[in-house]
Amino acid sequence: MSHGARVIRTGVSSGGPAAPPPVTVASSSAGSDAELMDGGYFRSCAGMLKVAQMISLLIGFISVNNSSWTDYSAYSFFQIVSMCDLVMILFFYIMHIFRVYRKLTCVSWPLAEFLHYLIGTILLLIASIVAAAKSYNITGLVAGATFGFLATILCVISMWSSYKVSCITQSTSK
Repeated sequence: MSHGARVIRTGVSSGGPAAPPPVTVASSSAGSDAELMDGGYFRSCAGMLKVAQMISLLIGFISVNNSSWTDYSAYSFFQIVSMCDLVMILFFYIMHIFRVYRKLTCVSWPLAEFLHYLIGTILLLIASIVAAAKSYNITGLVAGATFGFLATILCVISMWSSYKVSCITQSTSK
């Protein structure tokens, strides 16, 4: 298995000043590693999916928060689950943008993100079902439950796509 030839330049020569290094593929990829932010993640499908999840969770939270409640426990559970999910999705979004996963290699980031989506999606589905059942046709509560279901669907899509990518990556690397 060939990884390509690498040229090591010391910059010191007995014949005079060193010439500038030639532009190679390795130096261009090293330049992208030195950047602080990953600009391509903003426009990627996974990045836009995370933004859509955060927006739907925020709209659902605001809709429920600004409505008159009839059942305190059902809607406080919905608010807690939606805010915890939003914070975790924002955490993983920032982690991808600033490439933290490259610096902290002691954590299996794909597994951590998959488990977050698995647990968060189940809790969000339960919270949305309970919120829809206890809404009593109050528009703000119905809207909150609807955006909760939308966020659940987006989380399932994200979980499925991350699992699919993980399986493809593992199967082709052998």
